[in-house]
Amino acid sequence: MRPTERADGPAAAEARKADWVRPMFDAIAPRYDLLNVLISLGMDRGWRRRAVDDLLAGRPRVVVDVGAGTGDLAIEILRRGQRQVRVVGLDFAGAMLRVGRRRIRALPGGARAHCVQGDALRMPLADGSADAVVSAFVLRNLDGLPEAFAAMRRLLRPGGRVIILEMTPMRQPLLRALFRFYFNRWVPLLGRAVSRHPSAYTWLPRSVDGFVSAETLTELMADAGLTDVRMRRLGFGAVALHTAARARG
Repeated sequence: MRPTERADGPAAAEARKADWVRPMFDAIAPRYDLLNVLISLGMDRGWRRRAVDDLLAGRPRVVVDVGAGTGDLAIEILRRGQRQVRVVGLDFAGAMLRVGRRRIRALPGGARAHCVQGDALRMPLADGSADAVVSAFVLRNLDGLPEAFAAMRRLLRPGGRVIILEMTPMRQPLLRALFRFYFNRWVPLLGRAVSRHPSAYTWLPRSVDGFVSAETLTELMADAGLTDVRMRRLGFGAVALHTAARARG
């Protein structure tokens, strides 16, 4: 789960945010996977498996993992997908991607994956080149959700699918209060102790509180021209799994 702050400013604000977020991810890359497990109490692995279940049900041949980071989703796809599945992992943080590349290369099927450094809003990949686009805990790092979904749609072949995992504000009052207490008190302390970064995980609670609801995310995906948009809540409502498709016509 990537910690950052939501920004709603113009392109200049986006550039400033990218300048801050990229070095932060580079700094925490060596401990990123461990922190994900600790913060989510190990549940993040199950969430990713659910996302890959939905992904592989469509029998894709070419998958783009947007915000691939240290490669968790790509590794799960390669381990469980058939031999013809190829994965392109895209991320803008070079240190995160280097960790992911090393992990992927250690797999028997690692040659079927290729890592690319690039921006999720301006992906350096050809139109219609993917059967599926998958992304986990990345959207809160992006300034332009409509632009992100438009970029994903551009990559898809007709009939291709999008699978998104993202944290979302909880609806049930008691669970929301407990969740916010945990995120505001425990997560920053844990993140600082393990990552040795002074502020990286201070932003995680704010990014969740400031992010759009799962229902609004559904609307934004539909507005971008994606069809058959569906949403399921996981993790007691703290995480949303969205699936959608590019129309065949």
